[in-house]
Amino acid sequence: MQLISVISLTFIPLLIGFILLYGTFKQVPTYESFVEGGKEGIKIAVSIIPFLVGMMVAISIFRASGALDALMNWIRPLMNTLAVPAEIVPLLIIRPISGTAALGMTSDLIAVHHPDSFIGRLASVLQGSTDTTFYVLTVYFGAVGIKKMGDALKVGLLADVVGIVAAIVVVVLVFGTK
Repeated sequence: MQLISVISLTFIPLLIGFILLYGTFKQVPTYESFVEGGKEGIKIAVSIIPFLVGMMVAISIFRASGALDALMNWIRPLMNTLAVPAEIVPLLIIRPISGTAALGMTSDLIAVHHPDSFIGRLASVLQGSTDTTFYVLTVYFGAVGIKKMGDALKVGLLADVVGIVAAIVVVVLVFGTK
């Protein structure tokens, strides 16, 4: 285990050192390129802030209005038919919207049901098998000025559905249902 720790602690500095040496060897102004990249990073971070705030407000309104609960109640019978625990439904709904909220829900599910339970394992695999589709579209597409995102939304949601189904199948096959 110590070998892995040593490798993981030295890999990033070695990689950065290699990139700097390679850039210097190729006569690229590495420091100036680094500073220019930092400037661009700050500009992007600042340009994302309004979209991030808008998304956070929308999520808060969605949850406070009771729409999340209504959607959960609507989806719950289908999930029960598919033998998916009702406790997972809020995670399935919130994951495409907010990664932070989904992580909080996953943490709560694991704390309540334990990491080795079916629900804990399923929540963990779902967290890694799906993406924050609406967040990505709102924040990143908005920051670069993309207005037409219909196809990206369809593909992103389809990928989320595939990730959800795959997560359920894998957890059931590997760990069983209970």
